[in-house]
Amino acid sequence: MENKAYIGLGGNIGDPRSAMARALRLLNTVKGVAVRRVSSIYRTPPWGKTDQPDFLNAAAELETTLTPRELLDLCLETELALKRIRAERWGPRIIDIDILKFGEEAIVEKGLEIPHPRMLDRAFVLLPLAEIAPQLDLSGDTAHNRAMNADKSGIEKLAVELDWWLQ
Repeated sequence: MENKAYIGLGGNIGDPRSAMARALRLLNTVKGVAVRRVSSIYRTPPWGKTDQPDFLNAAAELETTLTPRELLDLCLETELALKRIRAERWGPRIIDIDILKFGEEAIVEKGLEIPHPRMLDRAFVLLPLAEIAPQLDLSGDTAHNRAMNADKSGIEKLAVELDWWLQ
């Protein structure tokens, strides 16, 4: 059975746009995973740990036959393939891939929490997600409404070509 899953991508060192594009292309080559929609790229100030470069962020809709745990493992493998180093929480990174939502599932287990537990607090997640899935239900409200009511201070939608991740 295919499920819709939504992921958030980001990075702020090296060439994050290129890393996000490579990550999406890698995910799209895996049997049981198809990238269906990808948002624009958003430049966002750092969150949590603020003494670092701005981030680039995006969101993507996937169709998948993988389980949530298998998709998480694939996301982590993809980060490693792109040389992600986990040095400090909320610190600089070349790539970060988070599962935001997986169908209508609610999961809380070691290393996996869906929907993403801090998604509703982060405009850099909500804006790209609302762009590709405005009517997506996020805890009783739409992604669009959540994004419109979020603190968007310092976030800038970049002008990028359609299907930027395929190039």
